[in-house]
Amino acid sequence: MHRARPTGSTAGEDGPDAAAGPVHPVRRVPSWAVRDDEDPPGVPAGPPPGTPAPEGLGRKVRSAARWSLVNTVVMRLGNFATGIVLARFALGPAAWGVYGLAQTVLLVLLSANELGVSLAIIRWEGDARRFAPTVLSLSVLSSTALYVALFAVAPAVAHALGSPDATAVLRVMCLCVVLDGISQVPAGFLTREFAQGRRMVIDAANFVISTGVTLLLAFAGRGAMSFAWGSVAGNVAALIGFCLAAPGTLRFGWNPDQARALLRFGLPLAGASMLALGVVNVDTLVVGATLGKVSLGFYVLAFNISGWPVRIISEAARRVSFAGFSRLADTPRALAQGFSRALGVLVTGTVPLCVLLAALAAPVVRLVYGSQWVPAAKALPWLMALGLIRIGCELAYDCLVAVGRRSSLIGVQALWLGALFPVLLFAARTHGIVGVSQGHVLVAGGMVVPVFVYALRRAGIGPGWIARACAWPFLGGAVMTVTIMALRDRLGESRPALVTIGSAALAVYVLCVLPSRHFLRGTAPTTTTPR
Repeated sequence: MHRARPTGSTAGEDGPDAAAGPVHPVRRVPSWAVRDDEDPPGVPAGPPPGTPAPEGLGRKVRSAARWSLVNTVVMRLGNFATGIVLARFALGPAAWGVYGLAQTVLLVLLSANELGVSLAIIRWEGDARRFAPTVLSLSVLSSTALYVALFAVAPAVAHALGSPDATAVLRVMCLCVVLDGISQVPAGFLTREFAQGRRMVIDAANFVISTGVTLLLAFAGRGAMSFAWGSVAGNVAALIGFCLAAPGTLRFGWNPDQARALLRFGLPLAGASMLALGVVNVDTLVVGATLGKVSLGFYVLAFNISGWPVRIISEAARRVSFAGFSRLADTPRALAQGFSRALGVLVTGTVPLCVLLAALAAPVVRLVYGSQWVPAAKALPWLMALGLIRIGCELAYDCLVAVGRRSSLIGVQALWLGALFPVLLFAARTHGIVGVSQGHVLVAGGMVVPVFVYALRRAGIGPGWIARACAWPFLGGAVMTVTIMALRDRLGESRPALVTIGSAALAVYVLCVLPSRHFLRGTAPTTTTPR
């Protein structure tokens, strides 16, 4: 599960799921782009369908994935440590609630601030520098207009969301919308080139500056405003870094034919992004409006914790998954094998962390954040289950958009959001933050997963490929759960006991998933095709 924006380059990646740390808005590789048959005017068409992928593609993807994993792990650990310091010594639940609301509004704006046109830098074939100036002009114009509108309506938005004191935070934090619009083109070139090593340096500068400003202001008593100014400072650093890493890409220009083609390409994606952000962030809006900012603070922290394993594993993969799936889109069997293996790696790495945090929610929250945050633990087991579901849905979305199933996926997002809002509203009023978490799992597991399985089957990836990826990790997770429950009854919840329980559970899990090691490495025989 993630509260990151679904497209692009410089904002919102470390939203309320950022391990309870300050926001360091650097967007990830696009996950909502689609294959498009229309190249911009004046740009050579790409290779014909069925053309084999370049020989060096696998090497590029593997290298980018390694750098991306290192980058994600380092940033998440940094956010985790910063979040502990802030939650224990500087900020209470109310401040976290205001921050959660402001960040949610920011992410919604970022879902469409550049009208989806920046994805053409990554997706369209040919020389991207020929249409990049038009992309930059569209992106900056739309981002600036959106920020001006937000500035005007910020008081009304804050009041409607149950936090009138969030107006100033909204106006400052959403400056990231404009910075993001400027950064789209240089960041897109880095993604296009699989330049995750350079991206890691930029993210590190973003993190150091954003965290330093946030901590300084938080301990000076600035409350939620510390997150806002930290976000802006980090985005300025990221913008400078992107321009240095991709020199010559920050050039404005205008070609009417290109602009029309870009808008035809991007506007449907912007709509899909807004629907996706609605799915991911509607719970924050519901909790804030119905339960108040203190309950929202507890919910945001629980959501943050549930994002630890999901974001570390998933973000690293999704920085390269769309580009990789796009290259395999015209080879159905290779696409099915690639998706199955990617899903297997993600689920295998995520299940043990989800099980540990779900089964040991209360002692982990008390140990890490202090006793004042224990109410957040009640929602955590359900949010861990949700995170595990969403990691599969996100990868499926990346795969399906890479093969061009745009309209059906927009329909899935609309259906998801339409079902989720009334369920969460009812659940919040009857069972508080626990009910909201349960409602999320009910809708995602009961409705959305079957829809994605059906869509994947139509794309040539049958349930057998999915079962092959998930069977051993799910078995290991079940055995882990039994082990944790048995040992917890005997050993209690002291720190040594938690270390012992966690170590034993992980050892059991490794033994359970060991038979799948050849499949995860890509060395398993592929003589049969799962159905």
